[in-house]
This record gives sequence, structure tokens and C-alpha cells, in this order.
Amino acid sequence: MSGNEQAEFLSDASDARLTRRRLMSLAATTTGAIGSTLLDLPALAEEKTTVSTDQIETLLPGFRRSRIRTSGAEINTFVKGEGAPLLLLHGHPQTVVCWHKVAPKLAERFTVVLTDLRGYGDSSKPDGGKDSVNYSKREMARDQVEVMHSLGFDHFYATGHDRGGRVLHRLLLDHPAAVTRAALLDIAPTATMYAKVTKDFAMRYMWWFFLSQPAPLPETLIGNNLDFYLQAHINKQNKTPGAIDPVAFEEYRRCYTRETLHAVCEDYRASAGIDLMHDAADPAKRIGCPLLVLWGEKGVVGSTYDVRETWREKATDVRGESLPCGHYLPEEAPALVVDKLSDFFT
Repeated sequence: MSGNEQAEFLSDASDARLTRRRLMSLAATTTGAIGSTLLDLPALAEEKTTVSTDQIETLLPGFRRSRIRTSGAEINTFVKGEGAPLLLLHGHPQTVVCWHKVAPKLAERFTVVLTDLRGYGDSSKPDGGKDSVNYSKREMARDQVEVMHSLGFDHFYATGHDRGGRVLHRLLLDHPAAVTRAALLDIAPTATMYAKVTKDFAMRYMWWFFLSQPAPLPETLIGNNLDFYLQAHINKQNKTPGAIDPVAFEEYRRCYTRETLHAVCEDYRASAGIDLMHDAADPAKRIGCPLLVLWGEKGVVGSTYDVRETWREKATDVRGESLPCGHYLPEEAPALVVDKLSDFFT
């Protein structure tokens, strides 16, 4: 692609007015980071895309929505079901909607609680503060404990995927009595991953090192074309064509605003800074409850680390296995995730 064609592509995409055919045509002639995999992406969402209540109800039927104030944020929350409480925490660049294929099934056996992490989805996006402290996993974990307490649950099961898993890791250390069993999806411990960086990992997980750069560098560059970044990011990690529901993607895009992008960067800055300080301050503290770890056999984490062993260094009781998918386990392998979580939590 020539310089003029690239400029035309970026200009058109930033306006979010490319047709799918136009996008496919341009992507087919682009090399490098864009690549042919972009062809699997859903059509670009409009800049001001909104998803109606009816569409959310389609994705999460029967879930009761509320907004719960914590000591540091307001957390968008959905609840459905009866039985033991089960908290599900999403990752980047997604929202509660990432659980739409598994949450309704789990709600047949558990009281399922879905939340948008602070800074994501429809939860509030507080200022990061000095050293991005307000997006430390300690503060983000405190939100979740307070949400569960407000719902009447002092003890609960919990599952975290991606960034939600990192929040859950800190929650298990800071609030050991709160969670009786926990599951972590497609992550190795943050400190372990930073300590064992390879060129391959850095290239495949480049956003760990780019999003954590000082503001406003990543916010400015990514914010110039949110549509392209969001679609390329999701497509890069999804290894199951068609797994990302178009309505769910529209919701991810609706919520992925410039304000969200800044909060996301603060989240990653915290992980590369203050979170590592918190980890270094309690290196001997181990997760005491039974821990299930699941990962995608086609993903970066599973191909880079011995996932079970990384968590056996952090917890006393670990079991787990890989699933035949990429990074987005709840969307790529939902039936297996439901089965594994149901068996583990019951």
C-alpha cells in the first residue's frame, strides 16, 4: 500500500464510514500488523454506536442491572440466578458482555454477578492519581468486594478473565476470606510475565509495553483510530472465526471511548508500576483457596508459559488445563467453560 493509500485508509476508518467491502479490499493490500486476519472482523461500528436495552436483554436475558457505588467508583452490575454467588470479571478491551454465552447457563446453578471493572464499560472512570494508584489491582479488587457486600454476599466464588483475572489475583491476596473458590482464565501472574519477557512475548503482547507509556502518547495515537485498534486487537487474539458475536462487538465499541482508552492505559500503567510494588511487598503471600486455571492452547499465554506451574508458585491448591481456543475462552469455547466452572464450583 502506498503512503497516499495508507493515509486514505486511516482517514476513512477514523470516520467509521467504511463499508465492509471497502475495508476488506484495503486490508487485502496491506501488510504487517494489519494482515489478512483483519478480514474476519465484523464491520466497523459507527463512532456513536449505541446498543439498546433490547439488545442487552438479548445478550444477557433476565439479568437485573444496577449501578453500585463503592469507596472509589460506581460499578455497572448485572445479577441473575439463585444458589451460591459467582462473580465474573471481564478483561480488556471488553465488558460484562463477554460472558453472554456462559452467564445465562451458569445462572441456572448460581447467583451470577457480572460487573464492568472500573474504567471499563459503563462503570465510572476515576482519575488515575499519582502512579496510577486508582487503577491498581488493589483498588479495582476493593470495588468488587464492596459490590458483593452490597448485594449481601460476604463469601462467594469468583472467575476472572484477562485483566479481570489480575484484579481477582489481588483480591484473593488482600481479601482471603471473601472467595472460597476461584478460577483464572488465560493469564499467568503479572510479575512472572514481566520478569520472564522474551522477544516473542513482547512482539505478541506489545500493548503491555505500549499502553503503559506515559500519557498522552498511547491515548493520542490509538485515539486517532479507535475502530481500527479495537478490531485489530480483538482479532489478533481470537483464534476461533465467528466467535465474537456482532452485537457483542458493537457493545465493546460503544464502550471503547477516548475516556475508556485513558482508563485502560492507567490500568496497564498500574500493572507495570504500582502493582509490581504491591507484589514485591508480599512475595510470600499465597492464594489459600482452591484455584482453577484454564487457558487457550492457541493463545500466547499457553504457548509461552507452563500456566499451571506459574500459579503453583502463587497458590497452595491449583488444578487446570488448556482449552482448544485462543484468548477469549468465554466466547471461543463457552460450552467447555460452563462445564469446567460448573464442575469446579459445585
